[in-house]
Amino acid sequence: MKLLAIDGNSLVNRAYYGVRGLTAADGTPTNALVGFLNMLHKLLEQYEPQGVCVCFDMRAKTFRHLQYDGYKATRKGMPEELAVQMPLVKEVLDLLGIPRMEQEGYEADDLLGTLARLSHEQGHDCVIVTGDRDSLQYIAQGATVSLITTKMGQNITEDYDTALFAEKYQGLTPDKIVDLKAIMGDTSDNIPGVPGIGEKGAMALLTKFGTLDGVYENIDDGSITAATRKKLEAGKDSAYLSYKLALGEIHAPVDRMPGDLLLGKRDGEGLSRFFLRLDLQSQLKRWSVEPTEAVPADAGWQPGPFDRLENGKALRAIAPETRATVMLTRDNSAFAVCWEDRCALFTEEAPDYTETLEHLLTGVRNIPDCKRALLTRPGLGAPAFDIELAAYLLQSTGRDFSVKACAGRYLGALLGDPDFDAEDAHTLFGLTEEAGERLAHWAEAAHALWPVLEAKLKEENMDALMTGLELPLVPVLCDMERDGFAIDGQRLTAFGRELSEQIAAAETAVYDLAGHTFTIGSPKQLGVVLFEEQGLKAAKKTKTGYSTDAESLEKLRPHPLVEAVLEWRKLTKLRSTYVDGLLQCIGPDGRIHSKFNQMVTATGRLSSTEPNLQNIPVRREQGTEVRRCFLPRPGWVLLDADYSQIELRVLAHIAGDAAMQAAFTSGEDIHTVTAAQVFGVPVEEVTSAERSKAKAVNFGIVYGISAFSLGQDIGTTTREAQAFIDRYLGRYPGVAAYMENIKQQAKEDGYVTTLLHRRREIPELKSSNFVTRSFGERVAMNTPIQGTAAAIIQLAKLRVSEALKREGLRARLILQVHDELIVEAPMEEKERAAALMKREMEGAMALSVPLETEVNWGENWYDAKK
Repeated sequence: MKLLAIDGNSLVNRAYYGVRGLTAADGTPTNALVGFLNMLHKLLEQYEPQGVCVCFDMRAKTFRHLQYDGYKATRKGMPEELAVQMPLVKEVLDLLGIPRMEQEGYEADDLLGTLARLSHEQGHDCVIVTGDRDSLQYIAQGATVSLITTKMGQNITEDYDTALFAEKYQGLTPDKIVDLKAIMGDTSDNIPGVPGIGEKGAMALLTKFGTLDGVYENIDDGSITAATRKKLEAGKDSAYLSYKLALGEIHAPVDRMPGDLLLGKRDGEGLSRFFLRLDLQSQLKRWSVEPTEAVPADAGWQPGPFDRLENGKALRAIAPETRATVMLTRDNSAFAVCWEDRCALFTEEAPDYTETLEHLLTGVRNIPDCKRALLTRPGLGAPAFDIELAAYLLQSTGRDFSVKACAGRYLGALLGDPDFDAEDAHTLFGLTEEAGERLAHWAEAAHALWPVLEAKLKEENMDALMTGLELPLVPVLCDMERDGFAIDGQRLTAFGRELSEQIAAAETAVYDLAGHTFTIGSPKQLGVVLFEEQGLKAAKKTKTGYSTDAESLEKLRPHPLVEAVLEWRKLTKLRSTYVDGLLQCIGPDGRIHSKFNQMVTATGRLSSTEPNLQNIPVRREQGTEVRRCFLPRPGWVLLDADYSQIELRVLAHIAGDAAMQAAFTSGEDIHTVTAAQVFGVPVEEVTSAERSKAKAVNFGIVYGISAFSLGQDIGTTTREAQAFIDRYLGRYPGVAAYMENIKQQAKEDGYVTTLLHRRREIPELKSSNFVTRSFGERVAMNTPIQGTAAAIIQLAKLRVSEALKREGLRARLILQVHDELIVEAPMEEKERAAALMKREMEGAMALSVPLETEVNWGENWYDAKK
């Protein structure tokens, strides 16, 4: 039998530091768990063992601590985010049927050594897997030691036997690793060794004299220098103590023999629930856990029977006030509906399909992915609930809000394949028996999730946010997507031709400066030209060569060739992204219909995709031509309303800073007022340079800017930037207090909230890594501000849309770009619509400072924005 004996603590620790920060939807760290599982799976495939045992240290002191108080005394405690994953590692091992072992008073190393000895005595092969070289001594017990080390960021495994050990350690036998540690010591375990003698000196002594005893028996040998002899004499007691500490115990009291450590039966159901609970769906496939529909009885939900209906009479009898869940296929060709204690499947083959569906989409309904369901049905209002929206609010930093993910997370249920499209189905009602059953089960799960997530939203005080903002926004976004934004394709095409000419000229300039042609878009070729041929100093190197990213090249300005390359990049991006990309997105109606997603950002900001209309250039000379191509329909006009410094106004309100509030209330320019206060000059004497610095700090404070970053932004040293920040916070003590208080509160609570109670979990605050923890602190400071500002523009969008309909205007809201709203209106409605936008946006939320909005109009987007 082959036994794989694994050093659990060593592998988990290596996984923790080797895998980027991962967390489950509830904020539980999972990076060490994932890394460990990945390594474990690879080891099982590589060695194909019949037996496995994962050995762990225990928190209790071992016999070595009794021998020496200083043993491992300098080792830092286990980081909290690693400690909370250790029970998870042990839980998943039990579910996988993999034996594990720990023994009070002994280390994992001792258990490994004991298993190695027993395996050898009983005729078994033993492979020890560890990252600790101390275990190399167990080669002498007949084991092979698979030593894991890290090289170039990758885990490297070497299988040590007697021959490889001798090759690596100048002919020594494996048991001499203990003698080596006795002399050189081990700083990681605080084993003292002989002070002043390192690995090189220890190796030389053992190569000549064989053992620690041999060294001291020949201490007067002429090959030992006087200085080394003096160190050996002074450190003799320490050397022999170190020998005892480094010597592994091979007679630990283990409770199972190697033959008992066979791989057991996996608990597939338990593994499903475990992985789903921690949002580790990828591990299901890795460990070949079958995605069955079976759900444990204690999960509170079981898929039940359903009816296939040939007509919708029974469904149209469902009263609007009855709570019902409607689950549509992606192509809207079929749906399942759950209400009371019934579940039914209905497909488009029925003559009353559309009528029945329209009836079911109104009333107290839970419609997962409701925006997609409502997009083709103008005039329908918001549903009563949406599982995916609720899941997003509860875990805004999560990655998967689908019914399938929620079923695993909250019901412990593993649903089948989510693909319900009828294209793979046929005959019976347009859906195969299997696909229909899956659709019904998804609908049942969504119906069961409704009260669960509803209760959680109420518990976290986000029920009003859901019903008062997020759900009502859905039909507004549907209207915006359906309406789209008109674009002049001919003008855009002509602009593309102009860019092509400019790109050709830029290419020629680059080649002339470089002295030859090359592929400018190739980082490797560009790196050779800049850093080898031109002799420029490289900022950093990657595995494939020199770094030529924007940050690296910016530092090389104003070198002529670098300037030419950056100009070429700017022009090619404009053409590919904002000309070619937009031309491909123009619909048959001559309009671009971007998709708006409210479930992407952690702060609640709206995102735009396919294409992204929120990043159309506005300040660069060539980029402004793109905005000129966006037009209203003939006889109409574009109205552009933009909040003035909304995030700073939110900061003034949340921080309660009297000085900042006074600046906004007075109606003066906040950046000029800030500059006057920080630099101690009258407002009328503030220079443009001083105002720019104040502006950089004003906005930087919202994002928790560092002195280093501010210094780069305003072209000064880090020390001067820090002095500027200090003066700023001295003038705005309320802001300074807010920044400290919110960080402390977030560390205590584990999350922060906006004024509308949107919550964001911040597990990074518990990290032992300074960079990660600092990121968490910045998130804690800026999320309440950014999230509240995002909520204000969302409320404004809702209010503007409702007011336009209420007042009977034909004008319609077509786009939101960060803090601005764009309305397309008939020319004769221009004044009314502009006044309505200003009124509704400025009244979106009552703050201690006024919300100010400026409304402009124009015959294209650029003119409307000016």
